Amino acid sequence: MISRPQRLASLLFILATVACQPISLPLNAPGESTIRPARTTNEITQSHLNLAVEYIRQGDHEGALEALNRARRADPNYPAVYNAYGILYQQIGEPARAEESFRRAIGLDNNDSPTLNNYGRLLCQQGRAAEAEKTFLRAAKNPLYQTPEIALTNAGLCLDSQGRAREAEAYYRQALQLDPEIPQALLRMCEIILNKKDHLSARGFLQRYQQVARHTSRSLWLGVQIEKELGDKDAVSSYALLLRNAFPDSAEAGLLSRSGIR
Repeated sequence: MISRPQRLASLLFILATVACQPISLPLNAPGESTIRPARTTNEITQSHLNLAVEYIRQGDHEGALEALNRARRADPNYPAVYNAYGILYQQIGEPARAEESFRRAIGLDNNDSPTLNNYGRLLCQQGRAAEAEKTFLRAAKNPLYQTPEIALTNAGLCLDSQGRAREAEAYYRQALQLDPEIPQALLRMCEIILNKKDHLSARGFLQRYQQVARHTSRSLWLGVQIEKELGDKDAVSSYALLLRNAFPDSAEAGLLSRSGIR
């Protein structure tokens, strides 16, 4: 079984803009399911790949490229190397080369769900939501993929970025059935349900979010809005105080100030 930290690490390298607020998923180093061996290879190739992953983690793009070139020379048909190339090129703003790399990896192993997941993210960033959705679902449907909830969450985030909240909600719910502790899905569900005026359910999603992630300015502002509607003045004050103290320069703190809530 893959651990919860590994599941969360699988959400690396994904950014989406939802509604009018940025949703930033974890941007740490590649996790076990982001760059994983699609088949066995020689130790030299794997060693160079591991070094490249570490360089990507540190933001050393030149070092990562050099290590990947060495890995490719040692084994030119190792899919995970091209997945890593795709991530690197995406980071340095070369989407055409990133797409070429992801497609090369998928061509070598068309069931490589982590690569499909990363490729879906690239497609979504380019505004190719229909292609991205299909790619995420292709990743999720692989019975050997240990974290299909990741691809489902990303499908939701992608559709959300296109203003398709109703369809996104369906993906979030599917993802949360598989893993009820995905922070991004929980927080976005809280917003969606709040917009439907179901304040008790929105509170429930926010409470679940609080159990698995730290508050952000966004989550605290949601708390203020929810508890105001539910009439819990103490909870409103608590959320408001945390928002002012922890994120005084945030857009949400500005909204709080203009709302007149104390």
